[in-house]
Amino acid sequence: MTAGRGWTLAGACMLALTACTTATPYQPLSQGRTASGGYYDEQVEANRFRVTFAGNSMTSRDTVERYLLYRAAELTRQRGYDWFVMADRGTERKSRTYVDRPFGPGLYGYWGPSWRYYGRGFGWRSWDPFWGDPFWGSNIDVRTVDRYEASAEIVMGRGPKPANDIRAFDAADVLANLGPNIARPT
Repeated sequence: MTAGRGWTLAGACMLALTACTTATPYQPLSQGRTASGGYYDEQVEANRFRVTFAGNSMTSRDTVERYLLYRAAELTRQRGYDWFVMADRGTERKSRTYVDRPFGPGLYGYWGPSWRYYGRGFGWRSWDPFWGDPFWGSNIDVRTVDRYEASAEIVMGRGPKPANDIRAFDAADVLANLGPNIARPT
C-alpha cells in the first residue's frame, strides 16, 4: 500500500466516525445514509398530510421540531398551497439507558476480582464486579441516550392564511425564517 492510499483510507475512516457523531441533517429518511434519521410524509387526503421528522441521538428536540415545521412548509409550497394548519402535533422521546461496568466480561473474560469484608452490623459480606457494591458503585457508568421524533398532521390551503387561527402558518414565511438554520447533508 502506498503512502497516499494509507492517508486516503485513514481520512475515510475519520469521516465515517465523524458522521456517526453528528446531528441528523435535514434530509429524507432512507436506509444507508451516514447520519440516521430524517423526514418522511404520507398523503392522507388531497390537501392533508402526515409529516414526521426523526432525529438521531445527537439531534436535540428543538432541532427535530424545527425541521418538522420546515418540512411542512416545504411540502405545502411543493404542492402549490400557500399556508398550512397543524391539525394534530406531537413529539415522542425514545430513551435507552446503558450501564457500563468497570470489570465486564469483555475485559477479563468471566474472571474478575472479588473481596470479602466485615461490615459492622452486617457481618461478613462479599463484593464482585458483576453484582455491584456499595463502595464500588461510583465506577459504574450509567448514561441515558434520548432520540426524538416529531410528527404532525397538516391541512393545506390557498390564499391568505386564516387570521384568527394560531395553528395556521404561512409557508413562505416559515421557509424564509427557518431556512438559514437548516443544516443539510454535505
